[in-house]
Amino acid sequence: MTGFAQVRRPAPSGEFALSVKTVNHRGLDMHLHLPPEMEAFEIAMRKTVKGRVARGHLQLSVTWIQANGLAAACSLNRPLLAAYLAAFQQAQREFQLSSEPDLNVAFRIPGMFRTETVPELQADFESSLVAALEEALDSLNQFREREGAAIAAEVLERCAAIRQGVARMEEIRSDATPAFQKRLQERLAELLRSSSVEPQRLAQEAALLADRSDISEELIRLKTHTSELGQLVHTGGEIGKKLDFLLQEMNRETNTILSKTGGLGNLGLTITELALAAKSEIDKIREQSLNLE
Repeated sequence: MTGFAQVRRPAPSGEFALSVKTVNHRGLDMHLHLPPEMEAFEIAMRKTVKGRVARGHLQLSVTWIQANGLAAACSLNRPLLAAYLAAFQQAQREFQLSSEPDLNVAFRIPGMFRTETVPELQADFESSLVAALEEALDSLNQFREREGAAIAAEVLERCAAIRQGVARMEEIRSDATPAFQKRLQERLAELLRSSSVEPQRLAQEAALLADRSDISEELIRLKTHTSELGQLVHTGGEIGKKLDFLLQEMNRETNTILSKTGGLGNLGLTITELALAAKSEIDKIREQSLNLE
């Protein structure tokens, strides 16, 4: 889920600002942007994030804010850039390369920029930094929980629409029984016109046709799945993967219903429309489920 939080804490000669933002992702994908003098705290910060965030593409940035309200100035590490360019040119000569150095790549090298006028970090700075990160993550999770509640409400609303469609299909199915029987009788009559049909084959064809015409089991399973889906959303927790599996099963049931309702006239067309509507709701729930943990 998406979210954003920022925390500022006092520090020598100013303060530091810590910001965290997340967007949707299948797993936890962390990207930390720290001043060089804070790189020693990266392990502790990653551990803190893992303890509070389970999924999402997360970007964590820390910057110094001087007493005058400006961010600490950065300067280019010219010796490091010169060494990078010299190594690149040497590789060009040795391997006869035609490419040119990319400054965007060079600027991402750790230590390429140096922060000026940054105060020395005290021994207890790590605990202060981690505490600020914990506060930011708590605010981030509150933001994500509000978004999650809105998504859950939409999922439940769409789930209710699917249940209504299933109830309507059950009503139509009872009215369509004569059509089912007529199709079965026509198929049996066609088989009986052939004198070479064995009784066992005839029984198999009748059973197969009856099974292909009856959607009662699919409707029961679809109704059960919608109840399980609602229970999952109400229970909460990390439900994203469970929802994905359940939605696959629901989609399979609707596809089976669509495959069985051909040739039933207007009643079959109505069931098809209802099944397509349920399939659409399932797809929309799947889109939203990607945002849930």
